[in-house]
Amino acid sequence: MALPSAHPSPAPPGAPPHPHTPVLTQPGPAQAESAPWRAPTRERPRPAGGRRTYGLVATDLDGTLLRAGDRVSARTRAALELARGAGARHIVVTGRPVPGVRGLLDELGYEGIAVCGQGAQVYDAATGRMLSALTLDRETAATALGKIEAETGALYAAVDQDGADGHTLIEPGYRMAHPTLPARPVPHRDALWERPIAKVLVRHPELTDDELAATARSAVDGLATVTMAGPGTVELQPLGVTKATGLARAAELLGLGPADTLAFGDMPNDVPMLQWAAHGVAMANSHPELLAVADEVTTSNEEDGVARVLERVYG
Repeated sequence: MALPSAHPSPAPPGAPPHPHTPVLTQPGPAQAESAPWRAPTRERPRPAGGRRTYGLVATDLDGTLLRAGDRVSARTRAALELARGAGARHIVVTGRPVPGVRGLLDELGYEGIAVCGQGAQVYDAATGRMLSALTLDRETAATALGKIEAETGALYAAVDQDGADGHTLIEPGYRMAHPTLPARPVPHRDALWERPIAKVLVRHPELTDDELAATARSAVDGLATVTMAGPGTVELQPLGVTKATGLARAAELLGLGPADTLAFGDMPNDVPMLQWAAHGVAMANSHPELLAVADEVTTSNEEDGVARVLERVYG
């Protein structure tokens, strides 16, 4: 059974965050080679009462929609079809770059728009066409790495190259956090900059992900956006680019905006997306930063947390 697809049409503008309290769902100046597009800001709606449905379902992949082994359960597929039957569109929003997710989308039968590379890439899975892509200036990236290393000592780095056929390049010592993602070793760091890049990935031999992300944000302030996307995955992307900016651009193609959006995630890189959406849902397995901003907390990805919410909303 294919995951629900989405097809482009024109669009209205979008809306900013507000503080909110999680509820447990019971079981049952841009330094980019092209300047980043920014999500529109406006007030997030609070429904006056009664059940609310949404025209757009935005889901992260790893730790959210996917179970271990990059699988989508039968229950989750059925719940996505339920949402689709109610008229909702589904957009995948992932930190993985297009080349690292294209095969997975094909396996899942996904034919909609996908937001990839932490929001830098908007990709049409049905046609195999990149709809938009932003790059991180390579000189800026090298400078940012130097500034972080001045604070932390030596790092291990990797890059995701720009484009639907770009490679993930890893310098000596860098270990990929996700073993199923292909990577090409290079002999030294200078080789990372041979082609335009979408983002940089960094690891430290001793610091935790949270410690590295916090230090990196302070060190590269004004040069790049720093996010933590999962275990062993601290990343630098074009300044101002987040999952929210990528989702806003994709939603606009469908004639939808934040007021129409139900979003799901599990890691700090999902914070902007959940704050942008009318209703943000964190998985039970989420990082504390995401739990702090979620409107609702569902069960884990292994317990069909996305499906439980969709069944309630669209059932």
